[in-house]
Amino acid sequence: MKKLLSIITLALALVSCDMNLLPLDAISPETFFKTENDLLLYTNSFYNALPSAEDVYNEDVDNVVKNSLRDELQGTRIVPTSGGGWSWGTLRNINYFLENSYKCPDTKAVARYNGLARFFRAYFYFGMVKRFGDVPWYSKPIEVMDQEMLTKARDPRTVVMDSVMADINYAIDNLDASRQVSTVTKWTALALKSRIGLYEGTFRKYHKEFSLPNADKFLDESIAASDELMKNSGYTIYTDTPKTAYMKLFSSDNAIPSEVILARDFSDELQVYHNLNYYTMTASYGKPGLEKKLVNSYLMADGSRFTDVKGYDTMQFAEEVQNRDPRLAQTIRTPGYTRIGESTPLVPEFGATVTGYQLIKFVSAPKWDTFNKDITDMPIFRYAEVLLNYAEAKAERGTLTQADLDRSIKPIRDRVGMPNINMTTANAQPDPYQAQQYTQLTGNNVGIILEIRRERRVELVMENFFRWDDIIRWKEGQLLTKTYKGMYFPGPGSYDLDKNGKVDLVIYEGTKPNVSGAQLLKLGSEILLENGNKGGNIVVNGHITKKFNETRDYLYPIPTQERLLNTNLTQNPNWE
Repeated sequence: MKKLLSIITLALALVSCDMNLLPLDAISPETFFKTENDLLLYTNSFYNALPSAEDVYNEDVDNVVKNSLRDELQGTRIVPTSGGGWSWGTLRNINYFLENSYKCPDTKAVARYNGLARFFRAYFYFGMVKRFGDVPWYSKPIEVMDQEMLTKARDPRTVVMDSVMADINYAIDNLDASRQVSTVTKWTALALKSRIGLYEGTFRKYHKEFSLPNADKFLDESIAASDELMKNSGYTIYTDTPKTAYMKLFSSDNAIPSEVILARDFSDELQVYHNLNYYTMTASYGKPGLEKKLVNSYLMADGSRFTDVKGYDTMQFAEEVQNRDPRLAQTIRTPGYTRIGESTPLVPEFGATVTGYQLIKFVSAPKWDTFNKDITDMPIFRYAEVLLNYAEAKAERGTLTQADLDRSIKPIRDRVGMPNINMTTANAQPDPYQAQQYTQLTGNNVGIILEIRRERRVELVMENFFRWDDIIRWKEGQLLTKTYKGMYFPGPGSYDLDKNGKVDLVIYEGTKPNVSGAQLLKLGSEILLENGNKGGNIVVNGHITKKFNETRDYLYPIPTQERLLNTNLTQNPNWE
């Protein structure tokens, strides 16, 4: 199972440098599409549309902070001349297949591979709608001289999303029901439907400005898809000892098939690598680290709220990470951390993390530390997300019960030995720290929705840019304007980060001290604290003013060149 997708990709590379070109210059419909193997060969190219490793782990919103900010976070996006995500080559490849696949006489094979094609068409259009809102719907390849189709106007989001749901339903009905971590199956399609329904349902619920109907219908679709997968797929939450289970799930070279529904494969044998280890341990990629508000959001090990603890906001590192949700110590370096297969305790390296909270999620054995030489598989869909989708959709729908939480959130928390959410308590005592962040919530279910959002943020951090999508669909763009912060320090001085009696870090002013074996950071240049030499949290990118235009920035602009070529394309609101 492991390496299947890599082997397919390598084989395709021998056929053509770019499978997207095959319909135009290498495949004749008169001679191809005759056998099941032809259908297999062609549809293998669709997998190129899935996220790369970097697309999975390279999160940079308000969960994972870096020493630079992309335009979306600064509010400095402009209308691009071309590009900007307005790309349709993948869709042409899919539609060309669907137009010609019937030439294979094996009708069962045709239905199955059409299901795969329509899965990827749904996946493609879901991404386009999230980015642009209204987009033209094309169900067949466009001919070069077809002016009517080439100058087609944008179809309403409602029309496109109904077509997306029709595609994903066809895929569910016709794809194979086996569990294959490298291949799209019925269960992958159900996981995608669970994701689509939650996104679209909550987007329509919170974005009243677009006047989109049927939010509840999409939430119900998410609930039904999640429920079917939960009842019939056989997927489970991977378990090991609570102190290691979460970390092992992501540091395993081979995706763990009991929980991972679909993953992108990487292989030393085939020299298919990514850069995760190097990314987390050098200064070359922005020095990523968890942001303070996320660290504060991890509960205590007994399920109580860290932010209810007196003095939580001035706790130093060794104290603040004690007795917390075990996922914290399996996501960042905390006292006692050692690399896989080694026994030397390591503290956070400030040369590799701008907040001090150094990432270890996905980090594998040291032998994979070389630039672009890591082989851990990257999860694209996993069972835990489906459980979270189910709980959130039911909470937003107002139909959530404690029994629902017991079959969704509880298994996720059981993995690390955390108590389950109590719905009655959550709604009776909403967390004020979380409520301050999520400003759009109202009604009787505020407390439980806050807790499910906490759980989602903690469980899915650093995966698939979920956090960006969540902020957009919840209409919480204001979160992107907040100052990003890191560890707390009371001021210049020497710090023993893991309390083993040895100085690990010196924050100094003036002349650099001569301290052997410690990290040295000059205050005001190499590290910035909120109140200068009077201390405070690390401030990241404090010199940059971040903006988010609530009337514009939830959608991306249509590129200028595309609107010149097709004058029927309207621009998104306030991007003119």
